[in-house]
Formats: sequence, C-alpha cells, structure tokens
Amino acid sequence: MQDHDMTAPRRGASPEKQDNLDPEAEKEAVRSHSDESHVTEASRLSARLIYEVIRRDGDEELQRPVASLVWSGLAAGVLISLSVLTQAVLKSKLPETDWALLVEGLGYSVGFMVVIFGRMQLFTENTITTVLPVVADRSLTCLLKLLRLWAVVLVANIVGCVVASGFLTLPFVVQPDVMTALIAVSHHAVEGTATQNFVRAMPAGLIIAALVWILPATRNGGSFFVVMALTWLITAAGFAHVIAGSVEAGLLVWVGEMRFADAALIYFLPVLAGNVAGGTAVFTLLVWGQVRNEVEVE
Repeated sequence: MQDHDMTAPRRGASPEKQDNLDPEAEKEAVRSHSDESHVTEASRLSARLIYEVIRRDGDEELQRPVASLVWSGLAAGVLISLSVLTQAVLKSKLPETDWALLVEGLGYSVGFMVVIFGRMQLFTENTITTVLPVVADRSLTCLLKLLRLWAVVLVANIVGCVVASGFLTLPFVVQPDVMTALIAVSHHAVEGTATQNFVRAMPAGLIIAALVWILPATRNGGSFFVVMALTWLITAAGFAHVIAGSVEAGLLVWVGEMRFADAALIYFLPVLAGNVAGGTAVFTLLVWGQVRNEVEVE
C-alpha cells in the first residue's frame, strides 16, 4: 500500500524553499499523472502506513486455519536448518582465523531468506506481526487467537527443527568435515547459562521484529540485503534465536553431546523468553507508541 503524498518535498530543493511552498505551488509541482507517479515512487512509507501493512498482515495470519499454520510452521522449522548447514559448510572450508566467523555468518542468513521470502510461519516473526492487531483491538477474542497461533507455530517450528537436525546426523547425509563443523557451530551457539541465554536472546528478538518492520518499506530488491544483513548480525554478534538454535541444540542431543534437559531448561526456554521479550515487550510496544496517536483504534 502506497501513500500518495502530494506534499512530498522535491529532490534538490533546499529545506527553506520546501517550507515556503504554499499549497498552490505544491500542486503546480506535480503537473501530470506521470509526475505524480514519480513522486509516489520516490516517497517513503510513513510509520503509520508501515504499521497498517503489518497489522493487516497480522489480521490475516490470525484468521488462518490450524492445518495451514501447522504445515507452514513445519516447513519453516525444517528449512531454517539451512542456516546452520550453510554456516557449517563455510566453516569447514575456511581457515581458522578471527575473520572466518564473519564470513561463516553469511551462511546463517540462508535459512532465514528461504523462510521469510517463502512466507512460511516463523515464530519470532509473529512476535510483532500478530501482536499489533491485539494491541489495536484489545479484545479477549483477538488475544486468544494470538495465543492459538503462537502455540501452533512454535510447536510446528520445533518439530521441524528436531526432524531436520536428526536427519543431518544420519550416515552419509553430510561429509565428515561438515559434520565436525556442524557440531562445533552448534556448541558455540548454545553455550552459556540460562541467564546468559535469556539476555543474549533479547537483541535477536528485537532484530527480527525490526526486520519485519523494515521489509514493507524496502524497494528494488533491497529486502534481500536487509534480511541478509540483519540475520548475519544475529550470529556475528553471538545473539540467540530460538528456532535456528533449536536445530543446533537438537543436533547436539541427537549425537549425545547435550542432555535433553539441558537443551530444554538451559537453552530453549530462556531463549524463547528472551526472543519474546525483545520482539514483543520492547520493539512492538515502542512501535505502538510511535503510531498510536496517528491511527484510529477500533
């Protein structure tokens, strides 16, 4: 959805001249339908319009049948494993140097790109997309729909992650050097106490929420670089993402290098709480505060 803002400033005009334009002069600045289309293309989406795009998307997600959510969530859980696999492949081929981690991190973006551009259900995306309709509606019915969607998508994501990580451990699926790298990458991702995992999960939730907020405003293929840069930052900075991390924790459980109880209590639950806190309690509420005086709450 585009906002046809007839008052958009002309490129190349100084701020003083832009402020002095009266309404009639502004109308004269757009002389034809072609000119108007160029102004529209050059203008940015306002925060209000970005909010409305995401809110409507969230409304649609809340209305989807459970079966659709399950299959979409399973697909996302399986395909997010491509992030871990690609990162491990790069690690297995790169020398042991300090900068290698930065290159490996590019592989982490692959699974997120497949899932996000494929419009699959990823739990951490829903910490903002489906929360905005609840914040706007403020009804028990909408809240229950949100909790239903969260529960279904989270379980489906985790089942997909467990299946994918188990498949990767089967004989002959990956080369021995890649398997060694997979285990090393997984250990690095899940290390830490419960408190540490909660704290480092909050920025990841914030980043994914910011990614969802930015995407409607990207143009001309820019979304590819936005997704790549922000998801790369998650792993390069050592933050924790509950779904991608479930592939890594699951792989370690499958090969016997991590106990199931530790994977659940020290890694999964704290990271889940941190992602939700960063994506919902922090980013979504900040976004709502930015636009609530500009939108009509029904």
